[in-house]
Amino acid sequence: MTGLRLLAGPDLASGAESDANHSRRLGAPKLSGRALIEALASSGLTGRGGGSFPVGTKWRAVAAASKGSPVVVVNGAEGEPQSHKDRVLMSTRPHLVLDGAFLAAHTLRAREVIVYIGEEHRAARAAMDRALAERTESERRIARMVGAPQRYVAGESRAAVHLIEAGVATPTTAPPRSHERGVAGAPTLVQNVETLAHVALIARYGDAWFRSAGRRGAAGTLLITVAGGVKRPGVLEVEAGTTIEEAVAMADGPSGPASAVLIGGYFGAWVAAAKAWELPLDAAALKTEGFNLGCGVVGVLPAGRCGVCDTARIMRYLAEESSAQCGPCFFGLRALSDACSRIAERGANRDEIARLKRWVVEVPGRGACRHPDGAVMFLRSALATFADEFAAHPAHWRQQPA
Repeated sequence: MTGLRLLAGPDLASGAESDANHSRRLGAPKLSGRALIEALASSGLTGRGGGSFPVGTKWRAVAAASKGSPVVVVNGAEGEPQSHKDRVLMSTRPHLVLDGAFLAAHTLRAREVIVYIGEEHRAARAAMDRALAERTESERRIARMVGAPQRYVAGESRAAVHLIEAGVATPTTAPPRSHERGVAGAPTLVQNVETLAHVALIARYGDAWFRSAGRRGAAGTLLITVAGGVKRPGVLEVEAGTTIEEAVAMADGPSGPASAVLIGGYFGAWVAAAKAWELPLDAAALKTEGFNLGCGVVGVLPAGRCGVCDTARIMRYLAEESSAQCGPCFFGLRALSDACSRIAERGANRDEIARLKRWVVEVPGRGACRHPDGAVMFLRSALATFADEFAAHPAHWRQQPA
């Protein structure tokens, strides 16, 4: 590891870093405007909120679409239940996030910066609110905070825009996309808080510095949440390209034998532990394997826990989190969830498994947003990784404690 970058500085347990300490430690950003966009493009930085889209390309698209003044949305919704990285970053390094936000505003000549944070993330909201009060008058004048409801879909970019516009955190249909027409009809840059923190450091140290971290051809560092069967669960900063086995070792290793790893959170995939240990935490590399880095969750499933039961529990959650805007999401996910629950509670059933395998092919691509696609990707991975468990699951299984 080349050393901490985003989480460098005061001990995280001491809380939010003050503006004075932050400025003294890091100094002022050196790049902005076109030079910053070019540095972002050549750095290889991709979005850290789940989409992994190239940041330089995204900023260029907003700049090209902006006939008037665009809007910047700082996305700290973090609705994924297993992820904690964004709220840790906002609670401890709020000025790094705000530096990135105001650099985006200056570079794109934005008329407003909207800080969009999950309503339940109270420590993060308080830290960001205090940090905003420490910023310059010109920055405070264009900034405001908006609370995101504790909904899984609330962090999706179009849901964020819809909440800000109409008070409802449900994704709208596309096109137009947010970078084309978003808040108040203006081109809108919706960027995850970790991504903006990386922007703030690239503006200080440059694209080559960013690329100097990373393993196995990947660039930079990333924040991950290591959860489940590990000795020291929590948020870690690792070099991109670090294997899952190496990352789990940084969490003091597994707490016991593991059967599988959930990579990327609830829109990610279950992977058998023997295969998962070798996989690098890099969006591009994982994509070639058919997986998704997502929000950076690494959830280790202990060998004593039932993957079928955990899959049924997560599918029930995802079905309940539907925005109910379309049939494939509202009815499709409910049917998938019900079938998973019947197997978990009543035992293996070949007809139920056959239906699940048919539905995971029929549902994707038919929803109004990505919610049903993400849920189906998760379920498809469970059917493959836990194939033997689904086929032989006993009735009335009592799940082991998490």
